Amino acid sequence: MASSDQCPGATPCYGGGGPAEPPPGKATTVGSHVLDMGAQMIQSMRPVKQIQQHVCTFALYAHDLSRQIETHHYLSRLSQDFLQLFEGLPAEEQKLWHSHAYEVKTGLWVNPRVPEMIQKTELENLARTYGKFWCTWQVDRGDRLPLGAPALMMSPQGVNAGAVRPDMVKARDDKYGISSEEIGKSRVEIGEPEWINPQADYWKQHGKGFAVDVVRTEMKTRTPFP
Repeated sequence: MASSDQCPGATPCYGGGGPAEPPPGKATTVGSHVLDMGAQMIQSMRPVKQIQQHVCTFALYAHDLSRQIETHHYLSRLSQDFLQLFEGLPAEEQKLWHSHAYEVKTGLWVNPRVPEMIQKTELENLARTYGKFWCTWQVDRGDRLPLGAPALMMSPQGVNAGAVRPDMVKARDDKYGISSEEIGKSRVEIGEPEWINPQADYWKQHGKGFAVDVVRTEMKTRTPFP
C-alpha cells in the first residue's frame, strides 16, 4: 500500500471517511488577528491578488477512484497560451494529467455565482485543456492536518468508474443554489475536443493509477565553502 493511501501512524486522523475535524490547537488570539490586519495593510499580497477565478468541481484519487472529494480551485492566468502547453510535455509526464472536457460539458465544473453567458467562451477553451492536481490534505479520510504523502487526483469521466457520487453533486448544488444537470444541458453546444490525448486519463485505457510513496534516501550535499 502506498504512503499516499495510509493514515501515517499516530497522527490526528480519526478515519471513518467523514468530514475532517478542525485542526488541533487553541482559537486564534486577538493579538494574532491584529498582526494579520497589519500585515494586510503593509504587505503587497501580490500572488493572492492575482487570483481571478474560483472554480468548484470534483476529483477522484488516482489510486482509488472510490475516494472522491469536492474541490475548489482559485486560479490566475499566466498567459493566454499557458492552458495549451500539455501537448509539449513528455509522455511519462502526460500520464499524470487529466482532461477537462467531461466535467465541463456535464456541468460538474462551475464558477459559483458567475452567469453561464459570461463564462461561455472560457468554458469552450477549458473543454480542450488538461490539468494536473495533487492533494496534500486528505480531508475525506478525516485528516485534521496535511498528513503523509501527497496523492495524485483525476477528473470525473463518462464511464462508471469515473462517475461522481450523486449525493456529493447534490450537496454542492444545494450549497450554491444550482443544478449541475441543467447547467450541463445549457452546455450541449460546447464543442467536444476533436482528439483527447490517450496519455491523459491514463486509468481509462490501462486500468492503472499512480500513487506516491515515501522512501529513505541518501541526502545530496554541496561541497563546503573553502
